[in-house]
Amino acid sequence: MALKNKIRSYGELVMFSHSLFSLPFALIAMIWAADGFPQPRLIALILIALLAGRNGANAINRVIDASYDKKNPRVAHRHIPQKIVSEKEALLLSIILFIVFIVAAYMINPLCFYLSPVALTLFIAYSYTKRFTWACHLILGMTCAGAPFGAWIAVTGSLSYEPFLISAAVAFWIGGFDVLYGTQDISFDRKEGLYSIPAYFGYENSLKIAAFFHIISWMILFLIYFVLNNGYIYLAGLLVIALLFAIEHKLVRPGNVKLMNWASYHINQIVSVTFFLFSFLDFWLRGGF
Repeated sequence: MALKNKIRSYGELVMFSHSLFSLPFALIAMIWAADGFPQPRLIALILIALLAGRNGANAINRVIDASYDKKNPRVAHRHIPQKIVSEKEALLLSIILFIVFIVAAYMINPLCFYLSPVALTLFIAYSYTKRFTWACHLILGMTCAGAPFGAWIAVTGSLSYEPFLISAAVAFWIGGFDVLYGTQDISFDRKEGLYSIPAYFGYENSLKIAAFFHIISWMILFLIYFVLNNGYIYLAGLLVIALLFAIEHKLVRPGNVKLMNWASYHINQIVSVTFFLFSFLDFWLRGGF
């Protein structure tokens, strides 16, 4: 029972359920790159690399931000401030997961292995960017955008322009809803001298910037329709995503934590799953398998 509770605590520490954000984009990128399903071994290695990298990054983020989390009433309930998980435990967890990530990248292909230090640098460096730049939201987006990029090159073993487009869409999408999420910490960030778009530009301007990021993301996804010669079901999915974006921005209200969680997390998880399902169905019905 103690082991089970500890595993649950680690899962909550890294917010394992939030893997739903970029994972569906990575899976559809994998399918597009392979023009179908790759070999089961490669699928397994891609999933291992994605989950290890993503959760290792979250674990190290909790360690790096621990001193601020303790002072921020909104996140003071997190596992390290509450001493449910120690900083040493979280650090060890991140090291183990990063090793798994590197080994998986090595087993996939040489290009993935050679680029793994770049991914690791982003995993670690992102947590420090809020100390010196309000562009931290886009850097988080770039970090998460490595998932579809990595999945694509895991299949092809080479660089091409298509994964850059998918990754750019993901970067602006995640950057946008991270800006919305960051509006909850305007006072705290200003007090602690932290950088963020909400702290620098103010609440109202932040909403406009977040909406602008999401418009860019949607336009890139629309461009992908032409680049990959996708079908009408893919376009239908983009219309659903546009509606979800509109709902997300409509829900944002100052001080309403419940609505903010829906806008920042739940709706965007629906966005990623929607993108995968419509893209997958479009690919399948056009004879992709």
